[in-house]
Amino acid sequence: MQPADRIRVIHDVVDRGDVGIVFQPIVDVHRRRLHAYEALARRTTDVFASTPEMFEAAVQAGRVAELGRLHRDQAIRYCPGHALFLNVDPHEFDFGWLVRPDDPLFRHRYAVTVEITESVPIKYFSQCHSVLAEIRRKGVSLAIDDLGAGFSNLKYISDLEPEVVKLDRDLISGVARGNRQYRLLASLISLCHEMEAQVIAEGIETEHELKAVIELGVDFAQGYVFGMPAAPPPDLIWPGTLR
Repeated sequence: MQPADRIRVIHDVVDRGDVGIVFQPIVDVHRRRLHAYEALARRTTDVFASTPEMFEAAVQAGRVAELGRLHRDQAIRYCPGHALFLNVDPHEFDFGWLVRPDDPLFRHRYAVTVEITESVPIKYFSQCHSVLAEIRRKGVSLAIDDLGAGFSNLKYISDLEPEVVKLDRDLISGVARGNRQYRLLASLISLCHEMEAQVIAEGIETEHELKAVIELGVDFAQGYVFGMPAAPPPDLIWPGTLR
């Protein structure tokens, strides 16, 4: 499909509010209980091969801020009784939608944390910092997502003072006590705690990985080991327990 056709489709998607959503548990690994849900947008048309491709088309069409607001509105509508983590596309910082008083962020009755990828502070630092400062004054928390997925500028991350840092799946996959990856994670987790940020290990797929990150001292975990993302928000089932 040609780029112009994709832009036409994303206009239709946004105008109709035709965006799917699923929820994935974020688990307090020490208390073995639900901490929050991450709300994940999903494409509802095969025109886009993935959710990131849908958001890329929205950026090209100048509709990314509206698509982001639609995602937040659905998250709060379909998960009204729990704390939420919500992803924000970095291009949304070019618009003023996030700081509008009527944004869905501000009508949720439970804690809200916005997630931005670890590369955002480098490219969008000035816009990012000012927008985040305003919404955080209103009680919204900040999580840096995907730490370890690419180039990480820890100085910029430190300047943003996130409440939460999420370790990318690439850092978690295959971790085992004593290997080099385990030692790297130990250092990163210690550094995050020194920055007074809680740590989420994401992309946990096996009980061995879960055991390792708990030993390493993460605060929370997220991944397929607790089940697939779903709608409505799925119940938490600790691995190894009866389903």
